[in-house]
Amino acid sequence: MLSERRLEVLRAIVHDYVGTEEPVGSKALTERHHLGVSPATVRNDMAALEEEGFIAQPHTSAGRIPTDKGYRLFVDKLAGVKPMTAPERRAIQNFLDGAVDLDDVVGRTVRLLAQLTRQVAVVQYPSLTRSTVRHVELLSLAPARLMLVLITDTGRVEQRMIDCPAPFGETSLADLRARLNSRVAGRRFTDVPQLVQDLTESFDKDDQGTVATVLSTLLETLVEETEERLMIGGTANLTRFGHDFPLTIRPVLEALEEQVVLLKLLGEATDSGMTVKIGHENAHEGLSSTSVVSVGYGSGSEAVAKLGVVGPTRMDYPGTMGAVRAVARYVGQILAES
Repeated sequence: MLSERRLEVLRAIVHDYVGTEEPVGSKALTERHHLGVSPATVRNDMAALEEEGFIAQPHTSAGRIPTDKGYRLFVDKLAGVKPMTAPERRAIQNFLDGAVDLDDVVGRTVRLLAQLTRQVAVVQYPSLTRSTVRHVELLSLAPARLMLVLITDTGRVEQRMIDCPAPFGETSLADLRARLNSRVAGRRFTDVPQLVQDLTESFDKDDQGTVATVLSTLLETLVEETEERLMIGGTANLTRFGHDFPLTIRPVLEALEEQVVLLKLLGEATDSGMTVKIGHENAHEGLSSTSVVSVGYGSGSEAVAKLGVVGPTRMDYPGTMGAVRAVARYVGQILAES
């Protein structure tokens, strides 16, 4: 384990390198930080940090820069993330409060995260496998044509048109609507097929064809909607960090275009805690020069999806982690109130 003093030197190196983009020398460290020891001691500490792989010397520069291992230790030993100021918190709330529906919430969250962190923002839509049914509405459009509206606890609304095998009266429709909601409202998507499997038989022979059609449409909607979707924004921010990517920015941009890669990056939504993946901890080769900060969000104690940012490993970790956490909290509040 590193001594507290060497950890302090590592923190100072990370702080200066993230702020100045310049490799850090022992003289500058002693001048800028109150380390309480001589430049010679700082030099010895830096030599030890380099030997253990926490910092490295880029080409012929006199200074040192943190490695993935150094950033990892820095993040693991963070005393706390940088809290948002009161005006920043108000700005987040006001911006997100204006959202009119789920797509708007996700779109605004992406823009906000990208602006706050000046990195690439990725927001996963609430996963319907972890969502519950708030209400199923059935509307009659014509004697043999219905509209099914599925509303989830996260505010997602899905509509489907249904052509019935025979005319379906208002009384039967009201009966189906009431019986369907009594079984599925407040229940998880994954439980619905089991809950409605014997519903068709409980109706008159004349209505069973239509009830079966409605149920199969509902189940199809649930299956379709469990496909994970996400939104990405702020890709142009990466161009500001061109020199942070060893060869070229292209592998990063190509990786960001692959939805599967991004979903893997964010990790399982059920893991709602803050995760920070640094450099080579990201399995995808194109992202080995980036860091990913992500956290779960949801309308209650359980996360329904993840959001996060992707940027160079030379990242303001306390600030980025603070912004990601604050935004996730507000999005969760909006979903709970929706």
